[in-house]
Amino acid sequence: MQCPFAIDPTGSDVHAEGRLLRARGRATRTELPGGVVVWTVTDHQLVKDLLTDPRVSRDTYQHWPAWGNGESELAQTWSLAMWVADRNMITAYGDDHKRLRKLVAKAFTARRTALLRPRIEELTHTLLDRLAALAEDGTVDLRAEFAYPLPTYVISELLGIPDDLRDRLLDVIHNLFDTSASAEDAQRNEAEVYALLAEIVEVKRADPDDDLITGLIGARDEDGGQGLTERELVDTILLMFTAGHETTVNLLDHAVFALLTHPEQFALVRSGEANWEDVVEETLRLEAPLVNLPMRYAVEDIDLGDVVIPKGDPILISFGAAGRDPHTHGETADEFDITRPTRRDHVAFGHGVHHCVGAPLARLEASIALPALFERFPDLALARPAASIPPLGSFISNGHGELPVLLKGGAS
Repeated sequence: MQCPFAIDPTGSDVHAEGRLLRARGRATRTELPGGVVVWTVTDHQLVKDLLTDPRVSRDTYQHWPAWGNGESELAQTWSLAMWVADRNMITAYGDDHKRLRKLVAKAFTARRTALLRPRIEELTHTLLDRLAALAEDGTVDLRAEFAYPLPTYVISELLGIPDDLRDRLLDVIHNLFDTSASAEDAQRNEAEVYALLAEIVEVKRADPDDDLITGLIGARDEDGGQGLTERELVDTILLMFTAGHETTVNLLDHAVFALLTHPEQFALVRSGEANWEDVVEETLRLEAPLVNLPMRYAVEDIDLGDVVIPKGDPILISFGAAGRDPHTHGETADEFDITRPTRRDHVAFGHGVHHCVGAPLARLEASIALPALFERFPDLALARPAASIPPLGSFISNGHGELPVLLKGGAS
């Protein structure tokens, strides 16, 4: 058996790493920070198969023996423990997953999502008005000043995050994505996350409103909390806030970066030969917003033909590598091509029962924000060479550390 491939905790080049892993096989043993060995899956079809396989669970407490029901040394000291310890619909299995997803899904129906359009448009134009005023010599960090605040404001309003607590919550969530953090820093951040979430719940219990958190609190407090535990309540808030902004931030970031570095592709949009939906879907395929996501577990031995994933072994799905699988997307899978026939055939938002309930909202935000941005600033250009713009520094979240742009075009 191959020695495990050590994942780069800093995420310095997640796509080069994905290619190396794919060369080792559809599923290969890798080592995460802290010496945790997992099976990383990079093959597009196998990812789909495993995401719909009842022999694969996301319930750490039921199906990862090394976790020891949260009481093992690993559970107490691992720097990435918070990624697998939460109790919400994304980590639940079977009937628990159905119960928790049902509570959240009603907030993201097609009708309720469509009703958010006017507010998203209003926020978009407010942020665009701010950009010119913020820019020094026409330069601005587009990730920080546009891609980041738009989905953050949208999900905060939908959930009902108090304005005076939102920035503090963003800070601790940002730290959560630092996959090179020490175990001590990770544990300290976890304590801050849960203290802040408890404060938010206390505020919303005292001052309920027509928002998702109030609805979840109602589900918790009715009938003695039979439908939702206190831990499930706070972890569901954590999930919805985190997934509700981080993925869309990265989608907007990468879509802008891709268009500015591929003018021939942008020309297709300007000419009407392609549309913004094509841009969004190809960006999601090429640059999955969450490149890897801990973790899933084999409920029983899973024979893949070439290898067997033993019962109880953890599995890491590489959404980023799957999106660039040449078996599905051809030999040009690493290239940005908005006319690609397979651009919609991706797993960037998951697949099967764990497909992201907020995916339609993310797509709606991108479909509004991107054309509005380029209409307001048609000469938008990168302020620095593309190769000098740093990655976010995470092997989970896939974005840029900053996205410096010139609002009125580059120097001649």
